[in-house]
Parts: sequence; structure tokens; C-alpha cells
Amino acid sequence: MAEPTPSPSLSSSAPTVKSDGEIEEMLDRMLTRLALCDDSKLQPLLSKLLPVTISSLSSHSSAVRNKVLEILSHVNKRVKHQLQIGLPLSELWNIYSDANTAPMVRNFCIVYIEMAFDRAPTEEKGNLAPTLLVNISKLPQQHQEIILRIVTKVIGDCHSSRTDDETVANYRTVTDPRDRELFVEFCLHTILYQPSSQSRECPPGLSISQTNGVTGKQSLDRDVLLMRKLGILNVTEGMELAPELVYPLYLAASADYQEPIVKRGEELLRKKANGTNLDDSNLINKLFVLFNGTVGSQNVAPEHKVTPGSHALKAKLMSIFCRSITAANSFPATLQCIFGCIYGSETTSRLKQMGMEFTVWVFKHSQINQLKLMAPVILNAILKSLDSYSNLESDATARDTKTFAFQAIGLLAQRMPQLFRDKIDMAVRLFGALKVEPQSFRFIIQEATISLSTAYKGAPETVLKDLETPLLISSQEEQSEVRYCAVRWATYLFDLQHCPSRFICMLGAADSSLDIRDMALEGLFLLKDDGLSMNGKSDLQYPKLGVMLDYILGQQPKLLDSTEMRGQRLLFPSKTYVVMIKFLLKCFQSEFEQSKSIEGLPVFQSAVENMCLLLEHAMAFEGSVELHANASKALIVIGSCIPEMISSHYARKVSWIKQLLDHVDLDTRESAARLLGIASSNLPVDASSAIISELIASVSGTQKLRFENQHGALCAIGYITAECMSRTPSIPETLLQNTLKFLVDVVNSETASLASVAMQALGHIALRVPLPLLTNDSSSVDILTTLSEKLSKLLSGDDIKAIQKVVIAIGHMCMEETSISRLNLALGLIFSLCRSKVEDVLFAAGEALSFLWGGVPVTADVILKTNYSTLSMSSNFLMGDVNLSKSKYSTNGTNTSSEDYHCMVREAITRKLFDELLYSTRKEERCAGTVWLLSITMYCGHHPAIQKMLPEIQEAFSHLLGEHNELTQELASQGMSIVYELGDESMKKNLVNALVSTLTGSGKRKRAIKLVEDTEVFQEGAIGEGLNGGKLSTYKELCNLANEMGQPDLIYKFMDLANHQASLNSKRGAAFGFSKIAKQAGDVLKPHLRLLIPRLVRYQYDPDKNVQDAMSHIWKSLVEDSKKTIDEHFDVIIDDLLIQFGSRLWRSREASCLALADIIQGRRFDQVGKHLKKLWPAAFRAMDDIKETVRNSGEKLCRAVTSLTIRLCDVSLTDISHASQAMDIVLPVLLGEGILSKVDTIRKASIAVVMKLAKGAGIALRPHLSDLVCCMLESLSSLEDQGLNYVELHAANVGIQTEKLENLRISIAKGSPMWETLDLSLNVVDTKSLDQLVPRLAQLVRSGVGLNTRVGVANFISLLVQKVGVDVKPYTSILLKLLFPVVKEEKSGAAKRAFASACAIVLKYAATSQAQKLIEDTAALHTGDRNAQITCAILLKSYSSMASDFLSGYHASIITVIFLSRFEDDKQVSGLFEELWEENTSSEWIALQLYLAEVVSLICESITSSSWSSKKKSGKAICKLSEVLGESLESHHHVLLQAVMKEIPGRLWEGKEVLLDAIGALSKSCHKAISSNDSAIPNAILSVVSSACTKKVKKYREAALSCLEQVVRAFGHPEFFNSTFSLLFEMCNSAIPNKSGKSTSGSDATKAELDDVQEISVPNDKVLECLISCIHVAHVNDILEQQENLLHLLITSLSSAFPWTVKISTFSVIRELCSRLHKGLADSKENSTHPKMASLVQKLYDSVSRKVVDCLNTVKIAQVHISASDCLLEIFKLYGDLPLVDLTLNIELKGELLHVHEIEKNGEAKALLKACIDILDNLKPH
Repeated sequence: MAEPTPSPSLSSSAPTVKSDGEIEEMLDRMLTRLALCDDSKLQPLLSKLLPVTISSLSSHSSAVRNKVLEILSHVNKRVKHQLQIGLPLSELWNIYSDANTAPMVRNFCIVYIEMAFDRAPTEEKGNLAPTLLVNISKLPQQHQEIILRIVTKVIGDCHSSRTDDETVANYRTVTDPRDRELFVEFCLHTILYQPSSQSRECPPGLSISQTNGVTGKQSLDRDVLLMRKLGILNVTEGMELAPELVYPLYLAASADYQEPIVKRGEELLRKKANGTNLDDSNLINKLFVLFNGTVGSQNVAPEHKVTPGSHALKAKLMSIFCRSITAANSFPATLQCIFGCIYGSETTSRLKQMGMEFTVWVFKHSQINQLKLMAPVILNAILKSLDSYSNLESDATARDTKTFAFQAIGLLAQRMPQLFRDKIDMAVRLFGALKVEPQSFRFIIQEATISLSTAYKGAPETVLKDLETPLLISSQEEQSEVRYCAVRWATYLFDLQHCPSRFICMLGAADSSLDIRDMALEGLFLLKDDGLSMNGKSDLQYPKLGVMLDYILGQQPKLLDSTEMRGQRLLFPSKTYVVMIKFLLKCFQSEFEQSKSIEGLPVFQSAVENMCLLLEHAMAFEGSVELHANASKALIVIGSCIPEMISSHYARKVSWIKQLLDHVDLDTRESAARLLGIASSNLPVDASSAIISELIASVSGTQKLRFENQHGALCAIGYITAECMSRTPSIPETLLQNTLKFLVDVVNSETASLASVAMQALGHIALRVPLPLLTNDSSSVDILTTLSEKLSKLLSGDDIKAIQKVVIAIGHMCMEETSISRLNLALGLIFSLCRSKVEDVLFAAGEALSFLWGGVPVTADVILKTNYSTLSMSSNFLMGDVNLSKSKYSTNGTNTSSEDYHCMVREAITRKLFDELLYSTRKEERCAGTVWLLSITMYCGHHPAIQKMLPEIQEAFSHLLGEHNELTQELASQGMSIVYELGDESMKKNLVNALVSTLTGSGKRKRAIKLVEDTEVFQEGAIGEGLNGGKLSTYKELCNLANEMGQPDLIYKFMDLANHQASLNSKRGAAFGFSKIAKQAGDVLKPHLRLLIPRLVRYQYDPDKNVQDAMSHIWKSLVEDSKKTIDEHFDVIIDDLLIQFGSRLWRSREASCLALADIIQGRRFDQVGKHLKKLWPAAFRAMDDIKETVRNSGEKLCRAVTSLTIRLCDVSLTDISHASQAMDIVLPVLLGEGILSKVDTIRKASIAVVMKLAKGAGIALRPHLSDLVCCMLESLSSLEDQGLNYVELHAANVGIQTEKLENLRISIAKGSPMWETLDLSLNVVDTKSLDQLVPRLAQLVRSGVGLNTRVGVANFISLLVQKVGVDVKPYTSILLKLLFPVVKEEKSGAAKRAFASACAIVLKYAATSQAQKLIEDTAALHTGDRNAQITCAILLKSYSSMASDFLSGYHASIITVIFLSRFEDDKQVSGLFEELWEENTSSEWIALQLYLAEVVSLICESITSSSWSSKKKSGKAICKLSEVLGESLESHHHVLLQAVMKEIPGRLWEGKEVLLDAIGALSKSCHKAISSNDSAIPNAILSVVSSACTKKVKKYREAALSCLEQVVRAFGHPEFFNSTFSLLFEMCNSAIPNKSGKSTSGSDATKAELDDVQEISVPNDKVLECLISCIHVAHVNDILEQQENLLHLLITSLSSAFPWTVKISTFSVIRELCSRLHKGLADSKENSTHPKMASLVQKLYDSVSRKVVDCLNTVKIAQVHISASDCLLEIFKLYGDLPLVDLTLNIELKGELLHVHEIEKNGEAKALLKACIDILDNLKPH
């Protein structure tokens, strides 16, 4: 409330305090006066009486109070039904707000204030209403409700459509938070109020007391409510209230039942409540009261119980609760809300859905202490809700409700697992729901089920035990979701040693769903299994083999049933068997590794036997190939661990094993053969010999066997024979010879496939004993010599697998060999593969050489009795762990070969590798040498010979790092890492240094390779094709190309390019080796990091993906924390990258771009500040690179530098000092190098950056404003599309208006980034900036070129002056002196207007003397040329629109100039001034009256000018003055007339006729003043005009005749007839075309004369119009004196020689003459003129009327007929008025007239002719 002020009535009585009696007496008089007062005068009386009366209630006298009540009762009766009678609102409020006012007085005041508001004018109550809210919180509650009701009513009446600024300002004066809260709360009640129905006591969301407060116990109709609510929303929007305060208000409005309020509420929610803190506890409590109400509260009075909100409001509230964490933690309101949604009596399906959604939110975000209170209750409600829904529910809302219910259960399980952990009911429920619910629900239930599994983690054993059976059943259900969850629970809840869960995973491994299969394998830890290994170790705790087997057998006891014929049925799918076998094998290995002695335990033996039975069962015919392969390999694994048990077990099942030798799967056959070999160790020699013989016989028999049979038999022969040869006694020598001969025969005679198997068998036998010589009769031969030719063929064949087996077999055969010839022969066979391009063959040969070298880490037992395949196939050369590869099959066995023989072999191998292969000219030989050297180094690395050769091996591998062949390169790098591991400390250090040198490009020169013709220098296609289209890769082809091109020196460039490629390859290769070594090098590398890190960073972005990968390997190996490393070496990295921007290698430039773009992201100024100045030029350089990929990378770098720069220069993101420094560095570069660049992309990027900098730099931009603004202004033109310039130059030729094109160009420029940057620059301009900015702008105004630049600088000056305002005053002088000449000189209209606007805006702040001079100079321009006049108009227009205050004092000079210049001949100029005139004058007459003297003075000055155009426009101005002012011009007529008449004499000039028009106009408007001042002047005027009529120029004579007509009519002197008739008569005679009526001769002289006459003659109609004026003013006697000439003139003019227009003018003359004669005839009856007049009339009747009738006959124009008929009627009327004695009837004329009447078609003319005939009919001669 406002500060209390005493009421006027009380203050006036303050000096003398009246007694109660005096007050009573006063009140009595008031009552009497009130009773006697009429209603019409009641309002003024009440304004004085009512405040005093109510104030009197402060008296304690009962008599006074009774009198007051009597007066008030009377007032109530009088005004109750007369709302037009107002009450003193302000006075009553002053009394009420007075701090000293008694409570009773206030009570009555508030009643009458409410009445007064209902009667007050809208403006008054609108202004007073905000005052009522001030301090309202301090008033009694009843008064609060009344005042709030008053205010909301006023708001509805006054502000429902809009609120103005003043209203908003008034309401903002309510600043007390309690007042605002009270007002907003009442507004909320009003918004919530709805017209109540019969069934409701109060609207939703309100209590009875709140409803009564809103309505005042009177219902409100819908229209009033609508206005009131809209007004409330408008007012609260302007009050700038806290979002949390008004949020419930706007929310309630958005849920209203009336559409306009809903829209307005939603709009305000978006605009004003967008940032509301939904976690504000007060706000959330209010919202919960709106939702829940307080009906259920016990301690609240009934009338104060708030009902819950409407359904629409509840839906809105629920969406808010689901976004508020505070709402989730507001127990018990949260619980009440959820139950209200789910079980409320008036709930809806939509509310149920939202209630469930809120439940999910609560379970997710509520604090645990609150959740403990709510969760059990809510969970029970959810379960009941789920039970109430049917599975066939189709309603979308019901489906969503169920969805949220299941989600809630899942969340609750995660937050409060203890609710579910003690029993399995919920698990059973969810698994059951997964089975029966529709497909659309299953995903949600599945998620909830998975979440529920977390609740059972760590549950009691009994609960977990109870879960086993349901999970097992669920794992076999039809629905995939059920099976998935069952497997998921099994893998999550139970550990690896829990057998039932692992069995469920085994079942899931065969599932049709990929997800379930993967989950099951994960549960069994088989996803990453890399093969079955005897030595594999793991930290996983697998179950005991026996326990796992017992559980499986408990589920399927028949698993142990198997038959020798393999006819049993599989009890599980094959995939289940596969994973079961793999898992059981891991259990076996785990248990076996725990204790080697366990194998003797009966329990373990029993388990192994059961395992074997299960494996045998799995070998059933219906099993898959994969199953058979895994089962058979598992038997070998078990056999390799406990060979005695397996050999004894399967010695009894040889026939069963033999069945597997013809299996379709190769691995199964191999495993069966191995198993048969193991079993044979427990058979007698005779039995084994029998088996060998049987197998040989089966293969060599006459019946041809299948390949599988032969393969299996050959494999078995090898394994069994090898096993027998290791025993004592061995098989008989004869059988051995037969076996070897058989195998040799197979090699020689069979295909490559079988031959390789036979060789493999020979190799296996040779692993046990050196192969003896073959005895053939009396001779004996070496097996290898016998087979050499066949082996050569096999090795040169195409069967890759056969070659691999053969060459490895050769290695096996030489493992125990001591014969030099055999060893050399074997070496020769292996070395023959040196040109092979097949990697697998090379690896196999490398393995064979390793066996020949000696010291391989495998024994014969490993090869023959395990699942070993080959060393090369079991090792990962490129990515594997070296240590693992070396030790995988290491044993404690020793090699028994003769060292002497193998020493010779090693020397041969060394010579072959180092002297031939590794440095060969052929890349395939180098590749083979690399593979073999690596194989030997890897498998025989600890051999003393290898240890001695390590330096040479390192050098070889280093050389090979630069190979083109990727395999060679990668293997060389792998070899480097192996050498590093094998070497001593000094070697390791040397190796590291060499690798660092290679990576940094400073390595020593490699060993040269001699080039021959076919040496491949480049890979095919690397440098294109030759001139003839052929390939271009070898040295010979390159030489040929250089010779063909006539440039032999080109070969050196090719070699340089090849060396560069080799260098790059070396880096890549070194990277692979380095990545291995870096893990072990440790501190050795630290000194090199400063050199390595920058290059490694760059190489990771190399265009070659292989180089990227290689360097990434190094980086990951070398660097633990990538970010920290880059931060530590940031400056070095940046410097290196910036240097590489100038590299001649495009890949270095491209990599530098990409690397720099990546590492500068997110950097602080203190990190990159020193590099910023170099970053931008580097980016620009890259964007202009010759290579496209480098340009693309440059653009990426530009984007990154842009982002960095904008962030560093943004004062909201960076410290202001750093932002200023960054701006100081960057902006000059962008303005100097970027925007001025000739490269389009650089310019565009620079402009975009500058614009973004201007947006965020803030005050950091100020020091650079002058440079920035000028650059942007110049860029407006320099960066414009040059096509527009071209179009403008040729615009006129194609019909395009230049003005429109200029406007288009300017419009495009204003939409450009440059102009946007200029706009942004204005925001940071301050007074100090002007010191630098104004001089630069002045310079640009003088020297700027280009339309856009000039218009831009003008517009910028305008905006700048508007921005800085009065601060520009010191610069106005320089700006005005600069801009004014520019406006004059500017040729472009658009630029001229822009500079004029700038000049006008500067004028606003100029000193008075400057302004005066500028305006005077501008006005003086109107006398100049066309450009000056246009300049004048444009400037004046700008002044008037932008500096109207200044201009108002100079209207006297400006208005006159505008008025006079309106009449310029140039249409554009006159049009501009015409617009100015209309803008600056409201009334033309008033403006001219005000400035008439100045206008006349300027006209007189202008008319005396030597310029004809000035004289001409002065004449037009005089005409306009006369037209507008009329007689008001009389005071200045003399000056004007004198000036004009002085100019009439003399030579004629174009446009001089305007002066005659001016004389005519002056005569017409000022004739009275002219005549009264000097009677001679009219005659002088007539003389001047008559003289002008004689001039020979046609246009001038016409103007003179028009002027003469005006003068004659204006002055009306009768003597003018005599003065002018002779002139007119003469002119008419001279205008007759051919007086003789004959045609003229055709001579040239006559024609020329006629032309001259026509040139100087005037149309007769102009002369006749003058004649009309003369007749109009003439005396009748003067007319009669000239009757002959007059009649002659009329008759002549009606002749056929003149056109019809002349005839019409003649008819007008006749009518005027008749009119004049008619008048004279009436006056002449008393004098002697009558006979002459009668004679003239008679002649008219006789002669002229006949001519008129002739015209009717000859001219066919309707207008002529009407005019002629009217003329005849006038003649006949005049003739009829003569005395009867003079009348005679012309019979012939009447006849012609009747004829004409009869044929006349025009109705009007026909009527006139009829009237003529009627007159003639009345002419009866007496």
C-alpha cells in the first residue's frame, strides 16, 4: 500500500476538533442536503459528503454513529440501481490507507471502495488497482479477500487483451515477497475457479472458503471468468515474478476448460516458466496440494479442505512430478499421489498409466530412507493392479500402465533387493508373465526380470536352491524371452562351480537365438576359447569333473550308453554336446593341473571313464561333424594327460576306433589315427603288427577305397608304426621294410593328397628312428633319394596343403638324420620353395628348416600324442605374444641328433639366407628369406648358434623394414622384437637406438641391393601406367619410360621417389617391431621420447592406414596416459607439426593438418597462446595446397582452429585478459591474411570466424574496432559476386533498371556475414573507440570504392551515431564537412540516399551554427544542375525524417525551396520535391499563407534569373499560388505581376508560355486588387497579352490566347471587346485553309508557303474561345457595330473547310451571342438600338441557321449534332422574341429542318430539333 495520507476532509478540520454534538449537527445538515439533491447532482455531492460521513464513524458517540448509518442507508438506496453515479474512490482509499484510521472506519471504507470500483472510469481504476496490492499482506484477511477480488476484477476489465508499459510498471511496484505471494495465490484460485455444477460444492483444486473468496459468494459467468483469467495472465507476465511462484498459476491455466486460457497458459509456461526449478520444495508441496487436495486431513476445518484438482490438471502435474527428484522424495504426499492415480475413486486409465510412470520415477530417484517407507505399500499396489488387468487388454493406455508397472518392479529390485530376496514368488510371477503376456509386453518384462536377478544375487542358499528347478524348466520353454532370462539368471546368480546353472547354459548353447547362445557360452567361459591345450592354465574355478558329470548324468542317465556300431541316439542337440564336451574338458584340465597325483584316485578315474563313455556316446552317427571332431580331440587331450589309462581303455576298443578312420571329417580321422597309435602302446607287438598289415592290405588291395578310408589308414599306419618303433621289442624288420616300401609306393604313385599323407606318415616314423635304407633284392636305396624326383614335383605343384605336409614331413625325417647327403637333399627340396608366393607354404618351409637347424621346442611325443598340428599354424607371427609362441610346446627333452652333421646344415642354411635370399633382387625371395629367418629365430632362438648370429639377424631385419611387401615388413618388425627379447642388454640398447633413428628419419643408410632388369622398384599401379598402357613397376620399365620421354635423368627422380617410399615403409615396419619392444624397453626409451613423441603423433594421422595402425601400436605401447603425454610435450609437438606444414611431402602436410586439428581441441590460452599466430597461416596454407586431400585436411584444421579461437576470444568462456590477448593475436591475421586472400574458401572461412568473434568477444573487440569495421566495409564490395557488377554495366541494354539492381545488390550485402559482423561491432562501441574509428571511417568515405562499401560506410555511420548519441558531438564538424560534399558528388542514387541519411543523423547532434550552415548550403543546391537538385531533395528528405527538430527552425527557407522546386521540368526532381512537400505540409493553403512572403521573394528572385528553367518553374509556381490562395494573394500581386510582365517582352524561349499562364492565373485570382490599385494595369496586361498573340510560335500563341481569354473574363471590361475583336477577326481570317475554295497549285513554293502558314497559324477553336469571352463582356452596341464581321466570321467558321472541333466552338460563340443579344433585346425596347439588333437577329436566322443545318447534314458526329441543335434552338428562341411585325417564316429552312429531324438518330439532338420546329410552327406572319 502507498504511504498513508490524511484525507482532505479530515485535514481541513484538523485545526479545530469538533465536539460530538457539532458533528451530529453537521451530519444532520448533510442528510438534509442529500435529501434535497437531485440525482443529476448527486455524484459531486457524494464526493465531498461520503468521506466526511464515513470518517465520522471514528466518534464514540452512538448518536453520531446512528446519524452516519442513516446517511449511508440513504446513499445506498439512492445509488444502488444507478451505476452511473460515481463514488469518491481516491478519497476513500486515502482514508482507508491512513495509519490512524479507526478499524470501524476501515470496515465501512472497504465496502464503499468496492462499490466505487464498480462505478469508476476504466482508466482511474486501472491506475489505482496496483496501489491496493502494496502492503496487502498486513491487512486483515477479510479485507485482503475484498481487495484482491477488486484487483482481479479490474484486471479482467482493463487488461484482458493487453497490458501497456505503464500498467506493468505500476504492478512491479509491488515488491514485498509476501504481497506478491498473496496476490499470486489469489490469482491461482481465480484461475482454478470454474462455474460449479449441482453435484459439487466447490470447483476442483479449491476449498469452499477459497471459492467464496474468489466469487464474493456470487457466481461468475463464463465470459467474465475468461476476461479475468486472461487479464491475470497478462499482468503476471509483466510483473517479472520468480518462475517458481507463477509456475502453478500458468500450469493451472494450461489445464483450464476454456481454449484461449489454455493457449495463453501454455505460451507463458514456455516463455516465463521454462527455467523453473522443479526441485524447489515449496513449489512441489503446492503442486501436491493441487493434486491430492486436503480432503483427507483430520485437522482441517471442512470449509478449508481443498478438493483434488481436475483430471486435466492432474495429468499436467504428473508429467511434472516425473521430472522432479524432490517429488520422488516427498513422503507421504508421493504415496498419496500414486495411490490416488492407481486406486482413486475418480481415476482414469490415463492417470493410472501416469501413476505407474511416476512410480518408476520414484523407485529410481527416491532416497533409500523414503523408499523403505513407500516401497512395500507401492509394490503391493502394483501387484494388485497387474492382477486386475487381463492379458487381452487392447487399450493403449492400459498397455502403457502395465509397462510402467513392470519397469517399476525392475527398478525396485535394483534399489531394494531385500523385498524380493527371501522368496521366489516374484521370480515365478515374472517368468510366468513372460510366458503368457503378449509379445508387445515381453521386452519390458524381460528387462524387469533381468533387473530382478540382481535382487537374488547373494540370496540364501535355500532360495537359490528353490530357483534351480524353475530356471531349468524356463530354459526349455517355447518363448525365447523366457529362455534368455533363464540363461541370464543362471550365468549371473551362480558361480562357475554351480553345476545346475552350467547345465542350463549347456542347453542354451544350442538355442535358435543368437543372444541366448552367446549368453550361454559366456556362462561357460567358452566365448574366447582358442583351442584345447594341455598346458593351458586359468584362474577360473571349474567344478569337479565327477560332480559335473554326475549332474549331467542325473538329468540324462542314458548318456553313458554307446554301442560299437555308433547307432545310439543323441539325447541333446549336437551344439549342446559340443559345449558340454568343451566345458567338461576344462573341468578335467583344471582338476588335472591341481595335482598330478590325483590321477590315481578312484573317484577321478571313475569320472574320466564316464567322460570317455560320454565322448563315445557323442560319436554316434547322427552327431554333427563339429561334435565328432571335438569329441575325438577331447579323447586325445585326455590321452595326452593320462596315456596309460587311455591306452589300456581303448586297447580293448580298437575295432571301434578303426571305424572312425573312414570318417568324413579330416580332424576326426587324424584324432582317430592318433588314438589308435596311443592304444597300440598297450597292445602286444603281434597285435600291433597285425593292425599295420591289415591297414596296408586295405589300402593296397585290389578294391579301390574312398579317399577318407585311404587317408585314415595311412595316418594310422604312421602313428602305429612310430609308436611300435619306440618300444622294445619293436615290430619285425620285415614289417618295417614292407611298411616303408608301401608308403614310398604311395608317394610315388598316388595323387598329391595321398602322397602328402604318406610323407606325413614317413615323417612320423622318422621322429622315432632314422629311416633305414630300403632293401630291394640285393640292393638298398635311400628313401629320400628315391622320392626326390616325386617330391620336387609335389613341391612345385598347386596343392598348398599337400606341399605343407610334404615339406614339414621332410623336416621331421631329418630331425634324427645323420646322413649328409640326405640332409643336403632335404635342404635342396626346401630351398626350392624360395620363390613361392604362398604364405602358408613359406611358413611350413620355415618350420622344416627349424627342425633341420635343431633345438625346436617340441618332442616326438608332443607331435605324435597330442593335438599338435604344426608350429607355424600354432603360432601368431604378427600379433601373438612372442613368449607364448616360444614356450607353448617346450619340454625337458633333449635332441639326440649328431651335432656335427647339423652344424654343417646350419652353415648351409645361413649362407642361403644371408648371401642369397635376404638381399635378393627379387621381392619373393626376400619374403621367403624373412619368413625362414623369423621361423628359425623364433623356434630355435635359444640355440647357441642363433645367439651368436643375433647382430647379423638384427641387421637383416632392420634392412627388411623398408620392403614394399607388407608381409615381409611385418615379419621383419616381428623379428626385431624377437631379437630384442633374445639379446643381451647392449644389443637391446643398440636395437632401440636403431629403431628410434628409423622412426625419426635419421637412421643409417641400408645395405644396397643391386638392381637388375626385373627388379621391382614400385608396386604395380603405384605410379600409373606406361605410355603404351602397360605396367610400370620394374627397373627396366622405368628406364624405358625415361628414354621414351627423352629425359634419361628422370630415372634418378624415380629412384628418389622409391627411396622415399622405402623410408616410409621402414617407419611403418619399425613401428610394428617397436610396439613389441616398447613394452619391455622401459627406461631405455626415455631419452628418445622428445624426438619420438612429435613424430608418433603425426604418423598416427598418416594418410596410409597401415602406417596409422603401426604407429598407433607404438603409441599404445609407449604411452600409458595419452593426454598427459601430449600435454607434457605439447609445445614440441606443435612446433614439429608447424614445420611439417612446409614439407615437400604431401602426406606430411596432410598428417600435420589432421594431427593439429585434433590436439588443439579444448586447449587453454596459456597452452596455445604462443602458437596462435602461426596456426592460422598454417591453416590458410593448407587450404590452398595443390593436393586435394591436403586441402580437405586444411579445412578440418580450419574448423578446429576456428572453434579454438572463438572459445578463447569469448569473454563468457575465457578470462577477459586472455580473451583480449587472443583477439590481439588472431584478428590482425584474419583481417590481413584471411579476408584479403585470393582463395575463396579462405575468405569465407575468415569472414565466418570474424563474425563469430564479434559475437562472443565483447569488450575485447574494442581495440580492434577500427581495423575490423574498415575491413568488413571494404569486403562488402571486394567479396561481392563479380557477376552483379557485370550485370549492372549492361543493365540498360537488357531493360533492367539500374536503381532496382543497386537496391538488390545492397540488400544482398546487408544479408552477408560482413554486415552482421558490423552490427555486432556496434554493440561494443564506446566513447574511446570513436577516437580511432571516426578518422578511419572518414578516410573510407573519401577513398572507399564499390557500391556496397560506400552504402555500407554511410549506413554504419548512421548506426554508429544512433548508438553513441551525444558522444558523437566532438566529431560532428568533421563528419558534416565530409559527408555533405560526398552526397553532392555521389552518382549512385542508393549511395547518395545512404550518405544523406548519415548526414541527417549527424545533424541531430551538430552545433547550431553547423546545422544552420548545412541547411542553408542544402537549400542553395536547388539552383544548381540536376544532380544538385536531386541532392537537395534527398538531403531535405533525410533531414525531415531524421532531424525534424533541427529542421523546424528553418522551415521558412526550406518550404520555399521545396515549393518552387516542385515545378522543375525533370520528373524525377519534381517528384522528389513533391513528396517532400506532402510530408512537410499538412495543408497546402496554410503552408503557403505562412510562408507567402518568402515564397514570393524566392519566385521573384528565380524569375529574374538568367536560367530559362528557373523562369519557367517560377511561372508554374505563380500559377499554383494563384490556384491555391486565390484572392489571398492580392497583397503580393503587384510584385509578382510586375516581375512576370517584365519577362514577357523580348525573345522567345522554350517554355516561355508558362509566364503567360502566370499572368492569366494572377488576373483570375487578383483582378479586383489589380483594378483597384491602378485602373491602367488591366489595359497594360491586355496589351502585353495581345502582343503575345501575334507571335509566330504556335505553342506560345496558344498560351497567349488562353491567357487573353482569362484576362478578358477576369477583368470583364466592355472596352476589351473593341481592343481585341479586330485582332481575333484577323487571326480567324488568316486561319482559313483556302480562301478561294480552289485547290492550290502543286509548285514547291506554294507548298512551302502553306507549310509556313500552318506553322504560325493557331487553331480557330482557340480564337473562338477568346471571342466568347469578348462577347461575354462587350456592350451590345459594340457587338452591333461589328455585326458584319462577326457574321462573316461565324459563317466562315461553319464552312466545310474547318474541322468539327472548330464548329463546336463556333456553336458556343453563337450561343453566347444569342444570350448576349437576348439580354440586350430586353433592354433595347426603350432605346434606339432595337432595329439594329433585330437586323442582326434576322441575319442570324436567315444565314447562320442555314449553315448550322448544313452542319447537321454533313457532319455525322453526335456531339456536333447535339451542339448544333442546341445552337439552332437558341437562334430560334431569340428570333421568336422579336416583335411579330419583324417575323417571317422561312419555309425552305423549315423543310430542311423537318428532314434533318426525321433522319436524326441521337435522341437528345432530336428533342432539341423538335423544339426548334415547334418554335417555327408558331411563327405566323401577321
